[in-house]
Amino acid sequence: MTLTGKQKNYLRGIAHSLNPVVMIGGKGLTDAVMNEVELALDQHELIKIKLPSNEKSEKVAIVAQITSASNSEPVQLIGRVAVIYRANKEPKIAVPSI
Repeated sequence: MTLTGKQKNYLRGIAHSLNPVVMIGGKGLTDAVMNEVELALDQHELIKIKLPSNEKSEKVAIVAQITSASNSEPVQLIGRVAVIYRANKEPKIAVPSI
């Protein structure tokens, strides 16, 4: 599932009021962090992740690893905060289809 620009805009609007539910520390992307990402996506569908203060290219790589491993879609990356989305079998968020 690839999100369109309008779908990403819609999800950004919803994510604006959310707080990060997963934080990646100095050890980077560990199995424990990935387990938390999976649990959070199952529970919420749309989550914010607080990333370490690395170079932008490293943050983009971390988000790419997370999205490929969790079968989710990147929505946004601003500063140290990434937003990702994965629809559940019974979606809680009604993303407009375009």
